[in-house]
Amino acid sequence: MLKSMTGYGRTEEAAGDKTFLVEIKSLNGKQFELNLKLTPLLKPYEFAIRNALSEKLQRGTIDCTISLKQNGGSGAITINKEMAKAYFQPLSEVAAELNLGLSEYILAAMLRLPDVVVPNTEVLSEEQYGQFQQSLQNAINAINKHRLLEGSALEKDLIERINNILAYQEKISELEPLRQHKMKDELRRKMEEQVGKENYDANRLEQEMIYYIEKIDISEEQVRLRNHCDYFLNILKEGDDSKGKKLGFVLQEIGREINTTGAKAYDAGIQKLVVLMKDELEKAKEQVLNVL
Repeated sequence: MLKSMTGYGRTEEAAGDKTFLVEIKSLNGKQFELNLKLTPLLKPYEFAIRNALSEKLQRGTIDCTISLKQNGGSGAITINKEMAKAYFQPLSEVAAELNLGLSEYILAAMLRLPDVVVPNTEVLSEEQYGQFQQSLQNAINAINKHRLLEGSALEKDLIERINNILAYQEKISELEPLRQHKMKDELRRKMEEQVGKENYDANRLEQEMIYYIEKIDISEEQVRLRNHCDYFLNILKEGDDSKGKKLGFVLQEIGREINTTGAKAYDAGIQKLVVLMKDELEKAKEQVLNVL
């Protein structure tokens, strides 16, 4: 089954007196590109978190936000009371000298002064970090489940596109013998118009026509086209999680055979079918860009 690069996963789980909120969004991308926003408590574990996301998500443009809610107890900041008192004393003296009363806004002003509000030096316990790791894994599982659902829709669409190309190829195979007869008849008619039926060597003309028709023969292109399409469908059945690049390479080969068929066709009916095949191919290429 295919897995899309597009997905969303979110978990909110408690770890002691804290609640971790993990949110992961993924879009398509050529490589793994991670934009990670972390709560300060998890900064020491950033490398491990990046490795976990890279290993499990493999490819795509990833936005991951990990935030923290405090369930009572100590918060993410600490007020340095001694520093606040040290600021308050001289402020009080200045206010007295200027005959100014201490405003009710004095506390708000003091909180903005340097070193009054300082970050909490609290660290996660091993138990809390273990609980966070499980929360992260649950979010990864959620986004991968979403990716599988998106991939299922992609797979159905891609199978339809390739089957349509094969159906058009069968119609081309039916037209191919008629094309050769039409070309021979047209060449004979032109020779008779130009030099007369009695004035050319019929055997030599037949040899030249065989050489000409062999040069514009499309049977090999049609065999390779069928083989590439069958290979594409077989890749879809493989168990690998990541096969978007491989599918893209096969579509390039399919495109080459379709283009060569169109260039050698010299037949209006076949040219119309080639245009329809190209349309299906472009739709398949757009879908493969989203495959992991």
